[in-house]
Amino acid sequence: DGIPVRPIENTILAPTTNISNFLDEIIRPIFDNKCSLLKSTTLFCTFDIRNLCTMLPQEEALNILIEFLHVHGYNKVKCIPLEAIRKLASIVLKENVFVYDKKIYRQVLGGAMGSSFTLTLANIFMWKWEKEFVRRQDMTGEFYGR
Repeated sequence: DGIPVRPIENTILAPTTNISNFLDEIIRPIFDNKCSLLKSTTLFCTFDIRNLCTMLPQEEALNILIEFLHVHGYNKVKCIPLEAIRKLASIVLKENVFVYDKKIYRQVLGGAMGSSFTLTLANIFMWKWEKEFVRRQDMTGEFYGR
């Protein structure tokens, strides 16, 4: 097992940083508005998913982003069509490169952990997972416990 290592990429000066910040500024408020309402009587638990941001399946995450926006009534965000949002998000996810040992590498799974939009996208990805999880629990009448 050894020492856990998390792949964190410094994206402060990366070419995708401005796109990431822009998407985060327009998408995060939608997520926060639609998905962060808890009643004072709500019971909940927390858990940690290791390396969620860096392990997101890229195409599935992009599809879920568009589904999330559609489900909440958006065909455009700030006058930007969803297809353009998807293309910008794809750039943020798929165009991360870094140099190690004089070789250039491109991230092919997940997004850069240092990117502001990656966290928002990971939260939207978990929205879909939670929605499916709750639906299955409702269908079976079961409750998950540990």
